[in-house]
Amino acid sequence: MIFLKLGGSLITDKSQRETAQIGILQRLAKEISEALRAKPEIQLLIGHGSGSFGHTAAAEFGILDGVKTKEEWRGVREVWAAANRLHRIVMDTLLEAGLPVFSFPPSAFAISNHGEIATLPDEPIRRALKAGQIPMVQGDIVFDRGQGAAILSTEKVMARLAKKLRPQRILLAGIEEGVYERYPARDRVMPEISADQIEDIQLEGADSTDVTGGMAHKVEQALALAALLPEVEVRIFSGASPGNLQGALLGYALGTRVIA
Repeated sequence: MIFLKLGGSLITDKSQRETAQIGILQRLAKEISEALRAKPEIQLLIGHGSGSFGHTAAAEFGILDGVKTKEEWRGVREVWAAANRLHRIVMDTLLEAGLPVFSFPPSAFAISNHGEIATLPDEPIRRALKAGQIPMVQGDIVFDRGQGAAILSTEKVMARLAKKLRPQRILLAGIEEGVYERYPARDRVMPEISADQIEDIQLEGADSTDVTGGMAHKVEQALALAALLPEVEVRIFSGASPGNLQGALLGYALGTRVIA
């Protein structure tokens, strides 16, 4: 089984409000189809980020520290609606390519507690996989026991599911070729990165509208995945280069492997 994340920076234009990269999504859908045609035995779960959809709305309404007022709850609805608009675009594009994707938005079945997942049933996803479907999750806003509502990143959702479903590989597709020794200089892609190397490299902070963190946070989340599941291959690579996604799904060693 493979978990694949399509990063928000890859599938949206983060400089333009609610702008999906339709051409890129269509190419990615084709590459997934080709990989599954070459290896039909692959079981796949896909997640995607919110990019210029959910992140922009979340930053505008300032709901990261909890939700109490009517205006803040309006913000929750706006964030949910924005994330869902992108989710619909991604779903439709993959369905048009003939991929048997099935939507599992976390807002419908997950509960968090102060921003950490408290419950996330996996039986529906297991049944979808058994039926030959491709479950699709997303970064989403969910009801929270401690603070009303909270944003869950795609990585958090996939980490929780990975503990239960035990994939062999977790592939994180973004716009960068991998993890660079220095960012934003982009001087050399590291073939591997581990927790004891993180202080020796330079990573940028969060993007101004990325409420789940920039590259530094993404690497930290990938390291957490690797530590949680040391037997799983976790890899950060570029989905922006044509052919890379298909190659990664087929097992090519692209980008940077993240090890515990």
